[in-house]
Order: sequence, then C-alpha cells, then structure tokens
Amino acid sequence: MSSSLSPNVKKRLGRPSDQAKREAIVEAAAQSFMNVGFAATSIEQVAADAGVSKVTIYNHFGDKRALFVAAVERECQKMRGYFTIDVMPAGSIRDRLTTIGKAMFAFLSRPEMIQFERRIAAETESEPAVGFAFLEAGPWRMKEDFSAFLQHAAECGELNVDDTYLAAEQFVSMCKGMGDLEHRFGSQVSKEDSEKRIAGAVDVFLAAYAAEPAQHA
Repeated sequence: MSSSLSPNVKKRLGRPSDQAKREAIVEAAAQSFMNVGFAATSIEQVAADAGVSKVTIYNHFGDKRALFVAAVERECQKMRGYFTIDVMPAGSIRDRLTTIGKAMFAFLSRPEMIQFERRIAAETESEPAVGFAFLEAGPWRMKEDFSAFLQHAAECGELNVDDTYLAAEQFVSMCKGMGDLEHRFGSQVSKEDSEKRIAGAVDVFLAAYAAEPAQHA
C-alpha cells in the first residue's frame, strides 16, 4: 500500500537536516571540550553523543581543530549578543556599559569556563596552535564585537574615543579586576564586590571617554 504522505511531510519526518546535525555536533563537542579539554575529546565520543557518524563530523568540519573553533564560537556567541548593535541593551551609555560589564564578568566567572580555560592553557604548552585557535575564536572575536559597539556609540555622539580596540581592553580589564584572579584561585567573590568593581569601571571609563556635553548658549 502506497504512503499518502506528501514529499514535504516525508522530508519533515525523515532524518534531521544538515543544520540540525551541525548544531547537535557542536553542542556535544562544546560539552566535551568544556569537561575534558581538547586533547581528551575524541571525535568518536562526540559522534556518539550527537547521534551522528564520524564521517558526518568530518564532512561538516574537516578536523578536530575546526570543530573546536566552532564550539568556542558557539559558547562565546552567548556573550557577543550583548554587543550586537541591533539587539544591544537599552538605556543610556552608562546603563548599557553596566549591563555589558555584569554580563561579561558573570560569563567569564562560570566554573565551567574557568575549568575550560585552565585546560586549554595547559594544553597550549605542548600544542600552541590550540591556544591560538581559542584566542581567535573566542577572546579576539569578542574584542572585535565590543570594539564595534564602542565605535557605534562614538558615531552616535555618546563617546569620544579614537582607539576602540584599546578602549575595549581597558574596560574589560577594569571589570575583571582582582575578582577574576580570585575566582581562578578558588576564592569566593561577592555579588556586592563585583557590582562595586563594575560600577567603578564604568565611572573611570566614562570619565576618560564620555563625549563632552553640548555647550548651551
């Protein structure tokens, strides 16, 4: 007896799309890289966790390092959304910088992120290319996006900044402060201390880069 399902319905009920497979692979890979690092992550295990074959992974990514880059990009996309101009947080430039500073510190302070960075740093000693891939897919990409955010604020007359890349580094460094180091060495950092540090970072940043108010006649 022939099926009464249309070709389109059959397609929807069939195998997952290539995009769905790719997302499942990157999700599984991100979890593995976070939990055990680059060296201990195996394509075989990622394939099993994602419910695909090894061949499918190689067809999508080519090799393990490209898969690692995709996983890091996926993780950092959670943070980069705060810098995207069309969905940036509302409010004054002070409000937006405060929101970004809090989100950034929370993102970088997660136990799994600290563990992940420790593993990658250790593995970089024997395989520097892994560290470079991490920087390129994560921190450098985030810096690029934050710099674009600052450039947009300057074009809107909210900031007066020439070197947005330097300004981006300065803001991030001030928001992290000693709290970032304390987190990495097992000390608890209170929410109050974090918020005080970020508020101070915003104050200093705006003291240096806020646009001069218009002169009234």
